[in-house]
Amino acid sequence: MEGLKSMLPTEIQRIVLLIGLAATGYLMILAWNDDYVQNRPAASYSSAPDPQADSAGTDQPLADAAPVETPSTQLTDVPDASLISAGESSAQPGVPVAEVSVDRLVKVQTPELNLWIDRRGGDVVRVELPAFPISIDEPDVPYLLLDNGQGRTYVAQSGLIGADGIDAGNGRPLYSSASSTYQTTGTEPLSVVLRAVVDGQDVTKTYRFTPGTYLVDVSYQVVNQLDRPIQASLFAQIKRDDGEAYGESSFALGPKPYLGGALTTNEERYEKLHFDDLEDEQFRQSVNGGWIAFLQHYFLSAWIAEPDQTNTYYGQKRSDNTYVFGFTAPLKTVAPGGTGIWKAQFYAGPKDQKQLELISPNLNLTIDYGFLWWLAVPLFYVLDWFHGFAGNWGVAIILLTVLVKAILYPLSAASYRSMANMRRVAPQMKRLQERFADDRQKLSTEMMALYKKEQVNPLGGCLPMLLPMPIFIALYWVLFESVELRQAPFALWINDLAAMDPYFVLPLLMGASMYVTQMLSPAVGDPMQVRMMKLMPVMFTVLFLFFPAGLVLYWLVNNVLSVAQQWYVIRQTERATAAKT
Repeated sequence: MEGLKSMLPTEIQRIVLLIGLAATGYLMILAWNDDYVQNRPAASYSSAPDPQADSAGTDQPLADAAPVETPSTQLTDVPDASLISAGESSAQPGVPVAEVSVDRLVKVQTPELNLWIDRRGGDVVRVELPAFPISIDEPDVPYLLLDNGQGRTYVAQSGLIGADGIDAGNGRPLYSSASSTYQTTGTEPLSVVLRAVVDGQDVTKTYRFTPGTYLVDVSYQVVNQLDRPIQASLFAQIKRDDGEAYGESSFALGPKPYLGGALTTNEERYEKLHFDDLEDEQFRQSVNGGWIAFLQHYFLSAWIAEPDQTNTYYGQKRSDNTYVFGFTAPLKTVAPGGTGIWKAQFYAGPKDQKQLELISPNLNLTIDYGFLWWLAVPLFYVLDWFHGFAGNWGVAIILLTVLVKAILYPLSAASYRSMANMRRVAPQMKRLQERFADDRQKLSTEMMALYKKEQVNPLGGCLPMLLPMPIFIALYWVLFESVELRQAPFALWINDLAAMDPYFVLPLLMGASMYVTQMLSPAVGDPMQVRMMKLMPVMFTVLFLFFPAGLVLYWLVNNVLSVAQQWYVIRQTERATAAKT
């Protein structure tokens, strides 16, 4: 070995050593990925929710909405009367009572949803999404969005409160149903009817499921059998803990999706309710119509209010460390012998931009593209259009990147021409730096004179490079937020564009493309800045190791196109300069 080392030049020895270190590092990363990321235990959960997991499943009152709770305060999920706004409604004829069963949980199956309703209160205590497997390796395990039990609390609750509200008395009602299981057939809507008689009120709570959509219609119909008017208000809320979304990893060097509440208000089309925002004070606001949602990566749940009424929206932290995000509708009065009707809609499913836009104004903004949403939305539609005829989201990403680079080519060309001119005067700049190394003022004067003589603008390459950045940032968030890319295959070993590259090939190629781009660019600045710039490809490569493959593919294609454009424009500029001289 010593003889071989003595035969090789020092520079070759360094290259061999660097290659050996790089290969060792790559193998170590692969081993770490195999041990801690790819070989996670298979997802598993119980076959049904646990209605006794928290107070929501008992016969006791659930929660008071007081800002400060003491240990003696009984916990309840029912909002207090201060959240009800005034209103009136007319009476309607009553409805008959149907035969019932004794099962506590009611399971509903549609092509889009596996949903469980707890007859205690008629709340949605579990939602599975059959069209979205938990992972590619487990295609038969549907994604679990809402659940109650196994240390998780994520349920959708609704009821009637107020002076005569059936949920505001000594406990939430226990409904009866004609069956414990329901399943849609064909394209006909399915109605799941829950019934109860509470304090002289004949109550019917109906869930209406329509195949082809994740939107569920929820309605209350109350027949007043008393000899006096009754008053009640609808409440609808999402109760959740602050834990990670199911299947999400708590360790990630990549971007973190938003996890928390959101709503639309009269002043803001899209306003977030972070967990931290509710630590010290409650949120309350009156909104015309509106909706309130809980967001996570790719999926959401939301309550949508009637658009022609003013509702009170609220968010708060409970003493059991869960959070509620909901609204109360205006108070309605039902005359003796009359019938009151309350309605809302519930959505539990993917962040489908097209479908959410049709459900309620601004609900599509829950696909959080950040402050550049106005630019990201059209980029998504172009990406979706490319996918329509390409049939592959990876190919669509490549085509969209090519289109964006083509549109921005004039700006890029101006930047690259400036870089070419800087490369041309680089030798003269280096001589000036050596000559006036001890006189910064003289060096600055001589460099400005050189720029003027050679007609070079040192900032000419900066502005054209900064102008495309909003488009790149918007496209980045489109790829990160789009549920369409979840578990979408590309080619070869890339079978999920939303997961990181299992062999880190794309990040390494991306880092190599950044290095080539840097080699084509002039080294401007002091030696420390130049050394820092040389480290950028390594830093970005390490960071992008854990990014979704779709994002890395976008950056890789963008860099390759930039290298090609840069080489072409620099060659053109150098030839034009040579022809002049």
